[in-house]
Amino acid sequence: MHHDEKIDAPSGTALTTASRIEEARKAASAAPLPGDPTRSMRLEGARGARSDAGIAIHSVRMRGMVAHQEVIFGTKGQTLIVRHDSYDRSSFVPGVFLALRRIAGLRGFFDGFEELIE
Repeated sequence: MHHDEKIDAPSGTALTTASRIEEARKAASAAPLPGDPTRSMRLEGARGARSDAGIAIHSVRMRGMVAHQEVIFGTKGQTLIVRHDSYDRSSFVPGVFLALRRIAGLRGFFDGFEELIE
């Protein structure tokens, strides 16, 4: 979920999260995801979109939000919800400072903070 001026959907963070979930599923030799049981789509797009691996991704754009991510894992009789909320852009400043301190010692192209975190 992001502010109403975010121009891409889904976000790069959502796509990366879905990709990493799929990598973890493969590493754990998890069973394939079950198919969508929906038989009648009364409003196109109501079920969100699915990654290549079948992981459902829903993107919300709304005034007043900054950046929020919620991942819901579910199985029979239970769910696990992991959620991160940024209520102000100042929450991104520590990551920017970390990148600025560490970037001079790196060579090449990096996508993400993995190379910066010890």
